Amino acid sequence: AQIDGGVLVLRDAHGDGVAETRQRFSSGTGNDVALRGGYLYYAANDAILRFPWPDGALEPAGPADTVVKGLPAVRNHQAKSIAFGAGNALYVNIGSPSNSCQQMDRTANSPGKDPCDELDTRAGIWRFDATRTNQTQADGARFATGMRNTVAIAIRPQDGQLYAGIHGRDMLFQNWGASGFDETESAEKPAEEFVRVQQGDDYGWPYCYYDPELKRKVLSPEYGGDGQKQDRCAQKKTPLVGFPGHWAPNGVHFYQGNQFPTRYRGGAFIAFHGSWNRAPLPQGGYNVTFVPFSGNDPSGQWEVFADGFKGASVIQNPNEATHRPVGLAEGPDGSLYVSDDTGGRIYRIVYRGTR
Repeated sequence: AQIDGGVLVLRDAHGDGVAETRQRFSSGTGNDVALRGGYLYYAANDAILRFPWPDGALEPAGPADTVVKGLPAVRNHQAKSIAFGAGNALYVNIGSPSNSCQQMDRTANSPGKDPCDELDTRAGIWRFDATRTNQTQADGARFATGMRNTVAIAIRPQDGQLYAGIHGRDMLFQNWGASGFDETESAEKPAEEFVRVQQGDDYGWPYCYYDPELKRKVLSPEYGGDGQKQDRCAQKKTPLVGFPGHWAPNGVHFYQGNQFPTRYRGGAFIAFHGSWNRAPLPQGGYNVTFVPFSGNDPSGQWEVFADGFKGASVIQNPNEATHRPVGLAEGPDGSLYVSDDTGGRIYRIVYRGTR
């Protein structure tokens, strides 16, 4: 967990929900931590660091190595997320700096840049070597593209594949209402995408977005779209699941434990940070959902697993939310941990029922 910069290590020795021991190290704004091969990896906004980490330790055994340096971290979507794949693969999300790659960002009727130069260094997932140090972005390989901001990434242990939750674009009505984009539809579109990511995938941002009503990618208005036309978007990859618009998926975890009932094993928990631009509808998200899997594919309807974080049942502004979910982790006993960056809490969810 990150509080006022760096990494905070918490230990609840008695299992009573109170962390008796707290140890903080490093500095700077960051978003993600992960343990691998005797190291703790820390995803700062502009770099990936690793600290030597003995089993059971509360602090690193020595200074950090810089695995990747100089990552772009200006304007919007600076947070980096990491996941480890087969071999030495280290996957890093690098979000876009803009909403839709307009010539004048978030400006009504401003056309999009075509081609979008942001795709060269952002709006995708890059793969690096987890064992090398002092890499730059040029040393990595762009693994997938057309992903506006993909904070939620994880390897599914059951199949070894990379999965992700993508933040969709905003402001269809605000910027393009004069072109026929409806205010209420803009609150619901585009869907937030839950995807399986493979080498070379292109999800279409900024040229395309996923319409949950039409169940297909359509052309963005910045590039001549009218809410129906597909054009170049017919070839872009579509999601496994489309979630309500603007919910902001910030964490994903695949359940491996035995504490929860069997139906949860292999399924995906997704933490939604909550929306800011669903007006005139109430703001939504602020929850943890569950996507069941059968074999290696989602099966059945997703469901809200944990709710009530935002407090009041109806809010019009995210600043009214009391708590907002961000990250997910699983304890060795199969409990699910949920971090909250507004209330400054970590929740532990346990199962006490009958299987």
